[in-house]
Amino acid sequence: MSERTVYQSMPHRHVISLGPGATIWEAACVMTKANCGSVLIVDTGGKMLGIVTERDLMTRVLAKAQNPATTLVGDVMTRNPHCVGPDMRVADAVLIMIERGFRHLPVVSPAGKILGVFSVRDALPREVGTAVSMAEFHEQVNDALG
Repeated sequence: MSERTVYQSMPHRHVISLGPGATIWEAACVMTKANCGSVLIVDTGGKMLGIVTERDLMTRVLAKAQNPATTLVGDVMTRNPHCVGPDMRVADAVLIMIERGFRHLPVVSPAGKILGVFSVRDALPREVGTAVSMAEFHEQVNDALG
């Protein structure tokens, strides 16, 4: 079986996005309606500014007692998120997620078009297993070299 790409594995290929002036309440509603764990924050020209995830809602808004109705996504988003190309292997994307602590990676074409968001939930167990093995190998190499 050939290895899947992040684009092949994404069940939602439409882009869920809001402008930086939207509220966290609006972001939560959009994410709930779309049944997804993140929303991309884009400017009026469609340029990606950041991403807001379920974890951001919990750690940057709720845990800090911020009012979701008045807190803006532009104030809590992760700016300039790490992006991957559509042809990246799922195991390689999951490895990035493991090593950097991400659960969502925006997928952008070589021409810069936003194609969607790859979530760790889009990976199959065997792909996650491959990524974990690679992460363990990287850690062993770093320990040996360090």
